[in-house]
Amino acid sequence: MSASPPILHVFNRYLQTGGEELAVEKIHKQLVESYDITRCFFSSADWSGPSAPNAISQAMRFFYNPESAHSFEESLSQTEAKVALFHNIYPVGSPSLYRTALRQRIPVIQYLHNFRPFSVGASLYYNGRVETAPLRGDYLGEVVAGVWQGRLKSALCAMMLKSLHRSGWLESVKAWVAISNFMAEQLTSAGVIRRDRMHVLRHAWEAMPEKPSHEDAGHYLFLGRLIPEKGIEPMLQSWHELKKHLGNRTPPLHVAGSGVLERQVRNAAACNDSIHYLGQISGLQKSEELRTCRALVAPSVWWEPLGLITYEAYDYGKPVLAARAGGLTETVQQGKTGLLHTPGKVSALVADVLTMEKMSSEERQQMGECGRDWLLREASLQKWLKGFDEILQAALQS
Repeated sequence: MSASPPILHVFNRYLQTGGEELAVEKIHKQLVESYDITRCFFSSADWSGPSAPNAISQAMRFFYNPESAHSFEESLSQTEAKVALFHNIYPVGSPSLYRTALRQRIPVIQYLHNFRPFSVGASLYYNGRVETAPLRGDYLGEVVAGVWQGRLKSALCAMMLKSLHRSGWLESVKAWVAISNFMAEQLTSAGVIRRDRMHVLRHAWEAMPEKPSHEDAGHYLFLGRLIPEKGIEPMLQSWHELKKHLGNRTPPLHVAGSGVLERQVRNAAACNDSIHYLGQISGLQKSEELRTCRALVAPSVWWEPLGLITYEAYDYGKPVLAARAGGLTETVQQGKTGLLHTPGKVSALVADVLTMEKMSSEERQQMGECGRDWLLREASLQKWLKGFDEILQAALQS
């Protein structure tokens, strides 16, 4: 590995911890053993509560926050950082960080965990489908749909993104890091990122030294946020269809997570005894659900950037029933580590569940073992560190 210059790690924490924040913490932990890296984190919580700036002040700082710029500049000076690693910087960090990096001639490596800064809602998903208009700078649909905390804040975000792209401050980004080939191809094909500055680096995964003892209790498991993008509604409808066909032989579906569709999940569970809502789970309960499930279900209908949930399933030696959505197609191998269905198509997911049910326990177990082999081979920390170092050197030489 090449000699590493000091790195400043920049992230704006969300009000609620989500997948990106967990990924950021994992990346920091993976880098700290091999690199001189220091945090420069901001927090959305600073803009809530009685001591928060007023609404007008927050709106102005959303475009350019001089306090964040000063904090970033001070951190650069104190650490003598030669490169900055960015994740989410909104709202407190603001585009002022790009401008500061440009003025200080500090190359930025921008991680893309979703589609911001090219989408108001960061998902390109609204009106019940994926829309590519935001990649062309057309944010009207997202604003009308109120994809980011309602229409007013969505309009504010749209204006901020327009301003950012016109400012030239994104020239500070010398390396963009997509977490799947699919994501990189969409962004480069749309012309929003230069191909010579685009890199792909799937997340690493520190797998358990030994796979837990195999057990198949017969249930299917969904783990994730209960939001439209995750395909919750077609998944529930699939289990209603299965109930019609199989009756008491319908395999159970365990749904774990929280979000805006929680009521729909609870209602589905109330009228279909094959659906069980577990709420938000973690620790031993989560581990036990993964260890004993028949397969994991990942029915996303948006362009899933990668889908770390497949990594978790493979760690436990479980197959995955996934939608052909974004990066999921790069982690789930049809007929080998799981089955892929058309996003949002109820009959296709039903068919995959029935296919899985017809398999012998040995065939299902073999699928899970293939998934774990993939995980150990493709998501090793050593492979990820090598990839990151190549990106770091490319950014420094740009």
